[in-house]
Amino acid sequence: WSRKDHFNFFSADSGSPFYDITTYIDATNLYNYTKHNNISFYYSLIWITTEVINKIKDFRYKIRGKDIIIYDRLIPAFADLKPGSELFHIVVIDFRGTMTEFANEAKILSMSQQTYFPKSIEEYEPDMLIQFSCLPWISFTSLSSEKSSDRDDSVPKITLGKYERIESKIRLPYSIQVNHRLVDGVHLGKFFNLLQNYINNLN
Repeated sequence: WSRKDHFNFFSADSGSPFYDITTYIDATNLYNYTKHNNISFYYSLIWITTEVINKIKDFRYKIRGKDIIIYDRLIPAFADLKPGSELFHIVVIDFRGTMTEFANEAKILSMSQQTYFPKSIEEYEPDMLIQFSCLPWISFTSLSSEKSSDRDDSVPKITLGKYERIESKIRLPYSIQVNHRLVDGVHLGKFFNLLQNYINNLN
């Protein structure tokens, strides 16, 4: 494993290995695309993020005690609200269709779900998930996610904020938390570049 020395370097530090990056993405093209196709902006961005993360193998490495494993792909688990509710529920969706198909399926699944924390989440290993949350009421400039007490936790944690119109652009706060034992800044740079390119090329 080419990252072995770096993994050992960060593992030797007794402090928390987790760090957060918050930035803005230009969501203009995604906003226009989802409006034109009458699909959810939120679900669509979850689909794109999952597609991009799965293209970068460093996000798919997981820590299992003294071993490192790699998944073929990760599964999104996202927080959602039903109309009129202030209590979120978690939706897990293992779906490999197009963005539009995913957005439509996610909407059906979320609206029909009767529990806050579904039993279906137990069908997957916890580290196989990507955790998504959203603060559509706040356009934040930084975010500190809750930190796991498990130093082996290698689940990417993503939070989306309230988008803003800046002249003709739609600007969206986007935060991601990763484990430094597995993911460096170069991997996050690759992730955000691929994410932005994917959005820009929607048509």
